[in-house]
Amino acid sequence: MNEQAKPPLPPQQQPMPGRTDAMQPKPDHGEESYRGSGKLEGKRAVITGGDSGIGRAVAIAFAREGADCLIAYLNEDEDAKETQRLIEAAGRKAVLVSGDLGTPDHCRSIIEHAVEDLGGIDILVNNAAHQATFQSIEEISDDEWEKTFEINIHAMFYLTKAAVPHMKPGSAIINTASINSDMPNPTLLAYATTKGAIQNFTAGLAQLLAEKGIRANAVAPGPIWTPLIPSTMPKETVQNFGKQVPMKRPGQPAELATAYVMLADPLSSYTSGATIAVTGGKPIL
Repeated sequence: MNEQAKPPLPPQQQPMPGRTDAMQPKPDHGEESYRGSGKLEGKRAVITGGDSGIGRAVAIAFAREGADCLIAYLNEDEDAKETQRLIEAAGRKAVLVSGDLGTPDHCRSIIEHAVEDLGGIDILVNNAAHQATFQSIEEISDDEWEKTFEINIHAMFYLTKAAVPHMKPGSAIINTASINSDMPNPTLLAYATTKGAIQNFTAGLAQLLAEKGIRANAVAPGPIWTPLIPSTMPKETVQNFGKQVPMKRPGQPAELATAYVMLADPLSSYTSGATIAVTGGKPIL
């Protein structure tokens, strides 16, 4: 691991939702390291928040494992085009769909694009998230609370509900939860609350879809170096980001990709209702 990726990190902040090219050091998405072996050959995947961070790492891995990908993102066009380039360099189809996941109709249109442009959907990765830092509950506005739920949990419901009728037995849904699902950071109250909801949603969904042969699982990342961090946290928190876990550093997006591949792999046919923790040694209970 590059020593530059260990705290203290360079002081930095960005406006939301953040850009990859402005980060120091640059995140590692597996551009040079990930090698596929055909685990997802011929699959069609939808990845929300796939323009950067964890979503980009998952897109690279899925493409190199043989999957075509639809990348849903807000408005980070340059990041999304770079992810598209990396998918196409792996010889797979890349479809970009921009827009606000906070609207149910847009969520449904993403799935419609997947069916039309990819020919179907085998894997849904609900990864996009909104977070903001507040020192007291009084600072959290009604709009902020509602927006966090709209992006993090409501969109997951709308996307999943729209996708399931198009998914065949053997398909997989993978939701990005968080270490905050079990160990909520009080300054991320709204975000942590939605992440707890995502874990319960996933566990219930796995039971609901078992008879259809569709699996549902979650990945719970710890502190991961993505544009979300410098665009939503104070400078001093960013400088020490990742120091709190046993490995004493933030994880790189590339270090999560194999968890998503494993959960998407048809060979993981008995794994459903699980949460895979990728937390740098910090246990979640």
